[in-house]
Amino acid sequence: MPVRTARKQNRSRITGVAALAACASLLLTACGSTKDTGASGAAGGGGTGKVGVILPLLTSPFWQSYNDYVPKTATSEGVDALKTVNSNSDPSQQITDINNELNQGVKGLVVAPLDSAAIQAGLDQAERKGVPVVAVDVAPDKGKVAMVVRADNVAYGEKACDYLGQHVSSGKVVQIMGDLASVNGRDRSEAFRACVKKKYPKLKVLEIPAKWESDTAAAKLDTLLNANPDLKGIYMQAGGVYLAPTLQTLKSKNMLKAAGQKGHIVIVSNDGIPQEFDAIRKGEIDATVSQPADAYARYGMYYIKAAMEGKTFKPGPTDHDSTIVKLPSGILEDQLPAPLVTKTNVDDPKLWGNTVK
Repeated sequence: MPVRTARKQNRSRITGVAALAACASLLLTACGSTKDTGASGAAGGGGTGKVGVILPLLTSPFWQSYNDYVPKTATSEGVDALKTVNSNSDPSQQITDINNELNQGVKGLVVAPLDSAAIQAGLDQAERKGVPVVAVDVAPDKGKVAMVVRADNVAYGEKACDYLGQHVSSGKVVQIMGDLASVNGRDRSEAFRACVKKKYPKLKVLEIPAKWESDTAAAKLDTLLNANPDLKGIYMQAGGVYLAPTLQTLKSKNMLKAAGQKGHIVIVSNDGIPQEFDAIRKGEIDATVSQPADAYARYGMYYIKAAMEGKTFKPGPTDHDSTIVKLPSGILEDQLPAPLVTKTNVDDPKLWGNTVK
C-alpha cells in the first residue's frame, strides 16, 4: 500500500447462471467473464508487444510476493512482461518510471499507483501514446485506465470493524491508517469509522495517520499507548508495514499478551502475508483480511492483454468470483474476493499466504 516519499522505509497497499444472464445482454462487450470478451477496435499493440510493470515499493512482504507472482502469471497469461520497476515509495519517481517505460516502446502498462491523484500525470502520458494501462491495488482519482484490479477496500474497513466490535464490548480502539492520498487509505479509514459509529457505539475510535510508514506507525503508537494504556483493540490497515512495528511496540511496553490471556489487545490487520498468519497462530494478532497478491498479478496480466487486444468490459459478475463495478469516476474496477482469516481458517491451503515459501 502506497506511500509519499522514497526516504521512508516501508509504505504501503483491489458466476454461474447469474453471470451468464448478465453477460447475455452485453452483446459485443464483455461483462466480467474472463471467457466472454468482445473486440472493440485496436488498442496498444493489437494484443502483442512488451508490457511494463511498475511496483510501488518492495519493502513490504505483500509487494515482494506480488513481484514474485508477476513473471509467473505473465507467462501463464501469454504476456511479454519486462522486468518489474520499483518506484521506491516515491509518487514523482513513479511518473518518471511510466515515462521511461513508454519511451522504451511498451504496448501496455500494469501500474500499482502510489498516489491516487498524482498518478493522473502518468496515465495522461500513456493515453497520449495510445498505450492502455491497468491499475492494480489502488484506483486513480482521474485518468484513463482499462481496468482497476483491486479488492473492495470499503469491505476491509467494515470487516475489521465487525471483528473488533464482536470481540471488544466497549472501550478504546485505534486504527493505524494508511496514506489518505491513496483511495485505499481513505476507503478503509472512512468505512471503519462509519461502521463503528453505526454498529458499535460503545467503542471509541482513536486514529494514527501513518501514511504506510512503519517508523511513523511505531512512534505514534508508542505515544498513543502512553496516553491510553487501556487500549482494547487495534486495526492495522497494512500488515506488510505495520505488523512488525506494532508487535515490537506492544512488546516493549509489556502489552503483547496472547489471545486468551488477560490484557490481550484484539488486533485485526489487512494483507494476508505469511507473517500475519504466523502471528495469528501464535495468538499475537487475531485476524487479517487476505488481500489477493496472486490474483492481483494474474488479473493485472489478463486485463492488460485484453486491453491491448481492444477488448472492453462492463459492470457485472465475473467467472472468477468477483464483480466488476463502475466507480464514481467512471472507471471500471474488478473487485476481487478478500476473505477474513482467523485462527479457524489460517491453515487453509487455498490462501496465497500459505503458498509462499
